[in-house]
Amino acid sequence: MFLSALEMRNIIESSLLPKRSQCTLSQDLSMTVKIYDDHETDRVALVKTDIDATKLTGCRAINDLIAELRTELDHGRASANHASGNYFHQQHRMSGR
Repeated sequence: MFLSALEMRNIIESSLLPKRSQCTLSQDLSMTVKIYDDHETDRVALVKTDIDATKLTGCRAINDLIAELRTELDHGRASANHASGNYFHQQHRMSGR
């Protein structure tokens, strides 16, 4: 792997600011990213699981992942606005990264 797990986590979490996020990496090198609604609650806005961290070997791959997370977060926010104020929660799987 090009970057350490700590470096990758730091890059992804800081790139999603001001949103609070949490990256976890399992023993099999699959990554999960949680993005929270705000800093006051633990309400999750987006969960991305099964991200293949072995394919996040450079800046471009990590940037593509961050762009995809932001797009899905924005899409979820737009859907929540149409859901008459109900809390919107997504669980997605990402493979091939």
